[in-house]
Amino acid sequence: MHGSGLHDRGLSSIGDSGQHVRCPGGAGVSDSSAEAALFVSTARAFLDKRASLADVRALHADGQSFDPTWWHRAAELGWTSLLVPEELGGGSVSGNPLHDLASIAEEIGRTVAPGPLHPVSTVLAGLVDADNHDDHADTIDALIAGQTVASWAVDEPGRAFSPHDPLLTAQVTAGGYRLDGVKDRVEAGPQADVLLVTARTDDGPCQFLVSTDARGVTVHRQRCIDMVKQYARVEFDAVEVAAAAAVGSAEQTPELIERQSHIAMVLQCAETVGMLDAVLGMTIAWARDRHSFGRPLASYQALKHRFADMTMWQHACRAITEGAVDEVAARQPDAGLWVSAAKSYLGEHAGPLVQDCVQLHGGIGVTWEHDLHLYLRRITLYRNLFGTPSEHHRAIYRLAGNAKVPA
Repeated sequence: MHGSGLHDRGLSSIGDSGQHVRCPGGAGVSDSSAEAALFVSTARAFLDKRASLADVRALHADGQSFDPTWWHRAAELGWTSLLVPEELGGGSVSGNPLHDLASIAEEIGRTVAPGPLHPVSTVLAGLVDADNHDDHADTIDALIAGQTVASWAVDEPGRAFSPHDPLLTAQVTAGGYRLDGVKDRVEAGPQADVLLVTARTDDGPCQFLVSTDARGVTVHRQRCIDMVKQYARVEFDAVEVAAAAAVGSAEQTPELIERQSHIAMVLQCAETVGMLDAVLGMTIAWARDRHSFGRPLASYQALKHRFADMTMWQHACRAITEGAVDEVAARQPDAGLWVSAAKSYLGEHAGPLVQDCVQLHGGIGVTWEHDLHLYLRRITLYRNLFGTPSEHHRAIYRLAGNAKVPA
């Protein structure tokens, strides 16, 4: 059920045990494969012990998103430091920071685990790339240590994903800036200590670090289909911030926002790949164990064809995600094209794949006690965050050089 991780470029296939095996002729692993494999296996063991499906259900029953102590332990394992350069207190395992982080996201998907990995990583990516990162050294250190939770406040009510065109305003004041507006769908908003807020200024879009306990900031928890992911609507009413709260210059901000968007999306795709691996492996095992008319369900030709189709979709989802991670990691000019291709493809195929698995389980697949709906909930949530498939289709059309984008 588990692949070798998104840091390994080879595709996987379903073996007789329902687990992924390396395809012959696949790309070889890097010289640091042993360290990377240990890093991933440690994360897997930690998630199995501290963030299992039973733990997810317990958190939901208690109305909780994640245990801060658990997140602090995850930070100690190195999850939060991967995108941070060594000179700023971070470092990766394999020398490919985003690949290592995507492998962790994949493992999180396997157990539909909680935690603010995506928003914290996205914020850290913006902070460490900013030309004034020294101004935010304390925040970077606290995020790496797992002592602080941050989130990217980028979405706005009633609007599609438009990170470069915020409506929230930042007006220059004698002491810095005044922020007014509303953000929503802020992941881990109810737990966040600080937000990286996109805002419109006279010089174009800018980003600001804002404490959630600052005067004028009001956080409202939003309902969410996921069992443990929590989101918030955040209102900014004449919020005063110092000039030093700005992250990067106005000239640099579009580049920062673009990279943060790419990182947020590929981590989401990597987690989705982990969920698909788990669900497909679960369903293959069920079909082999479940008998009908004296035969295993998996022995029927019609079901074999369905499993072949689902396996093909799963392989394609993994392949396009790996490609997108590679392009973003290398900061390639066509990274946006790859990210939109991955986001749209997974958005179109991941949900139907899990729904097919639910159907193949029969009546038990739609019960509360079965775990399939935990995966379906998160995959459904992710389909619409950071752009829907149709939005990314239009982005691909535009990025491919077409002047007129279809409606």
